Amino acid sequence: METIAATGLVYAFSVSDSPNGLDWIRFAILVAGATIHIQLTQRQEERRRSRTKTVLIDLTAVWIFPAVLVIPVPLIVALVVIIRGQRWFTARRPAHNFVFSTISHSLAAAMAHLAFADLGPQDWTSLTIGGSLREFGLVVLTAAIYEAIQIIYVGGAIAAASTTRPNVTTILGSKADNVLEAVTTGLGAMTAILLVTMPPTVAIMAVVTVVFNRLAELDQLQSDVRTDPKTGLLNMRGWSESAERALSRTSRADDSLALLMIDLDHFKWINDTFGHPAGDDVLRAVAEALGQVTRPSDVVGRFGGEEFLVLLPDIDHTAAKLAAERVLHTIAALSIDSTDKRGDPTTISGRTTSIGVALHPRHGDTLEALLQAADSAVYDAKEGGRNQVRFADGSTRRPPPED
Repeated sequence: METIAATGLVYAFSVSDSPNGLDWIRFAILVAGATIHIQLTQRQEERRRSRTKTVLIDLTAVWIFPAVLVIPVPLIVALVVIIRGQRWFTARRPAHNFVFSTISHSLAAAMAHLAFADLGPQDWTSLTIGGSLREFGLVVLTAAIYEAIQIIYVGGAIAAASTTRPNVTTILGSKADNVLEAVTTGLGAMTAILLVTMPPTVAIMAVVTVVFNRLAELDQLQSDVRTDPKTGLLNMRGWSESAERALSRTSRADDSLALLMIDLDHFKWINDTFGHPAGDDVLRAVAEALGQVTRPSDVVGRFGGEEFLVLLPDIDHTAAKLAAERVLHTIAALSIDSTDKRGDPTTISGRTTSIGVALHPRHGDTLEALLQAADSAVYDAKEGGRNQVRFADGSTRRPPPED
């Protein structure tokens, strides 16, 4: 992939304009702004990187994207190298990771610049209202190209290198991460406008980026407080907050909902037989499976240990039974690649679950009452032989026999 990118960069250099004096001045301003941003947020960035387990959305698009719009390719690549070089000292990660990320940023920026130049941008200092609308559309399109190239390049590499089946969050980051990236790119567009029309005011963006970096860290901290580190699902605190809101909406609408409590059968046997890392792999696989078989409106979380919770709004008894059975069969069908106690590859499969189901308002009108009812149903399922769905009123639903 780096070879392909290098070929693209050689082409971009060959067709790009040569820098003039104004380009060098703008380049120097962007370098100064980026350096202030990076140096003043070094500790914050170190903390963000140490807590991030998937893709990290870098905030340096505030400085790279304006370069895409206003300076030629050689200076764009030089800016990326300077920024990434400073970030390397902050992150303290293997150098080859930063070589790859530097190439990906350079390729995306260079190609987006060529696309923007081919679209025929006008002089921003003399735009009419109609012209400004056209330029706004060009900037949005260029931003889309810039982001798309990074997604394809970086996401493709992560997917190709993954030893397990990658998911969207692992490859692209979460929805919040990508909203952050979009906002950062938007700030980059504003920086470009300031750079062209009133260069000294770019200093304001340096201050804005420092504050924005801090806000990104606070948002990540808030997310960490609500998220289970092993599975990426909501922890009990985060799940309870979301479930309470869903329950409140259901009560106001005089509607129904269901609560599934999912307990993995004989989970201790997995830890004792294969080791705790294998147990963690099973938990992560189950969490991913729950994300695949539930709706966006469902609230999925880890209750603790080997137990999970799923709140299903706007659902009746029959649909809740079908949803619980779907979870039961999906987990049973998992084939999980892991390691044994010696570190040798192994596959864990055929795991069963005991699922307790409580319905609102039939089994309780508060979250605490529903949790108690579902927990009691889980114990009924285990005492009844495990590998089954049991409702809080004592009804049971065993899986159909295999063909």
